[in-house]
Amino acid sequence: MSLLSAGSILLLLLFGESLGAPRSFSIDYKNDCFRKDGEEFRFISGGIHYFRIPRVYWKDRLLKMHMAGLNAIQTYIPWSFHEEIPGQFSFSGDRDLGHFLQVAQDIGLLVILRPGPYICAEWDMGGMPAWLLKKKDIKLRTSDPAVDRWMGKLLSTVKPFLYQNGGPIISVQVENEYGSYYACDHDYIRHLTKLFRSYLGNEVVLFTTDGPGISYIKCGSIQDVYATVDFGPGRHTQILMGFASYLSQVNSEFYTGWLDHWGSPHSVISSTRVAKSLNEVLATGANVNMYMFIGGTTFGYWNGANIPYAPQPTSYDFNAPLTEAGDLTEKYFAIREVIKMVCSLALGFVLYRTTLPVNCSTPTPLSSPLNGVHDRAYVSIDGVAVGILERDRVITINVTGNAGSQVDILVENMGRVNYGHQDFKDFKGLVTNLTLGNNTLAGWTMYSLSIDKAINEGVIKEKEATATDPPRPAALSLPTFYGGSFVIPDGIPDLPQDTYIKLPKWRKGQIWINGFNLGRYWPVRGPQVTLFVPANLLTTTAPNNVTILELERAPCSPGPCTVEFTNTPILNATAASHYKRHLELFSREDSLG
Repeated sequence: MSLLSAGSILLLLLFGESLGAPRSFSIDYKNDCFRKDGEEFRFISGGIHYFRIPRVYWKDRLLKMHMAGLNAIQTYIPWSFHEEIPGQFSFSGDRDLGHFLQVAQDIGLLVILRPGPYICAEWDMGGMPAWLLKKKDIKLRTSDPAVDRWMGKLLSTVKPFLYQNGGPIISVQVENEYGSYYACDHDYIRHLTKLFRSYLGNEVVLFTTDGPGISYIKCGSIQDVYATVDFGPGRHTQILMGFASYLSQVNSEFYTGWLDHWGSPHSVISSTRVAKSLNEVLATGANVNMYMFIGGTTFGYWNGANIPYAPQPTSYDFNAPLTEAGDLTEKYFAIREVIKMVCSLALGFVLYRTTLPVNCSTPTPLSSPLNGVHDRAYVSIDGVAVGILERDRVITINVTGNAGSQVDILVENMGRVNYGHQDFKDFKGLVTNLTLGNNTLAGWTMYSLSIDKAINEGVIKEKEATATDPPRPAALSLPTFYGGSFVIPDGIPDLPQDTYIKLPKWRKGQIWINGFNLGRYWPVRGPQVTLFVPANLLTTTAPNNVTILELERAPCSPGPCTVEFTNTPILNATAASHYKRHLELFSREDSLG
């Protein structure tokens, strides 16, 4: 017997439709936040120096940073590393900055770039080449033709990697902690700013970084360039609030450890202290970069020194979350737990996008040869659903399309392995390559989709179906949101009550009531058909909203979609399954009798 009658369901925004809009990253000063592609955005970043890690390990270190929950990385660029001899630039091998940026993007990390020309970084002369000293009367960190030449070369190299140009770089720092330098030469900072704008354009977000003091901010910041501060565990909340009139809430260097000097004990900051302080900083809504997330090694003769003279050792371990050798530490897991509380790491869906490398005029196999789809992938080409890949079940489908056609693959996390005799680290997404015939698909752009947040913040907007919408194949449709509402009469005793929702002829997806994620439905696979709806989710004082993400095909053509409420659960519907049923749960020896 039906407890409630559902209203008609209205067609909403096609999933992923807005992703075709131009990419943008900007500062919303009115609302004190960053905006990425128009949506409010906060970065949780980690420092990594590509020049302290062999190229062969870049992907490994970046993957570990991503798996910690970071959505961005921050790196310096040492001028001396790329121009050891005046006029001879090196961007290959371990100096291949473009490759490093591409690997970061392929993994799904944004990049905060710190190109100097001075970087500090415990690097020889702060990254400025020693050959500058051939000019006896030179004043370092002031205007010099060599700076303009280097910056012209570097900024031209990184411009294609800006976010608005399709790359991962969301912001670029001008100089570095200039407020701590004696010169306080605003003309120099203005010159650099104009230089950066001339090569990178007016859309790029430029910023400065300085210590947490008014004098530092006054000498290090400049009009129309976003000012940030750096500080370690300690006076975090007071610092952020104290500088609210000068800058928004960004800590560009939250110290997870500290540097060493020859002859002094190794610097250590406890995991507990770092995690506690990081949690308090993030609780203020701040954007944070952890310096360092991995320190690495200062190979060769590249180490720097402090005054009074104290040179730094070869190891730049920094007591960071990842060791010098890239191993996970207690601090790594402590930080990961803090980030997990702020930003869910258990995303239900990730969207991958690339293009077909060749023409497929006849059906061509799109395959996951190493069973690397974890766990279900909904494949579309040029906005038309073409098939589903499924872990351990369906590793190949046939597709057609033209070279350059857009390929979208929405990967669903169906749940991580929680028991087994083997190591069960269960990574999600496309964990191995996909192939198209004999070609490996590459050049992916990845979007992590926080759907619960989007629904609760009202990001998903209503869209009526139009005559120009593409026809929906009978067997499969694009993943699509649907929504509707129903009213429970007020004044009737004992309403609302616990109930169950049933989705006749729907196939597979996720359902929310009043913003609460009830869970998955999959009646075509079974055995569960109904989902439990606790009474506390329902109200008699306003319409109750239902949102459905149908992944395969909704029963909406012709006519409206409907759902039903019932007081009887259906948990034992028969459906074919490839799983072995264990009828005897306990052996005789296990029983208490």
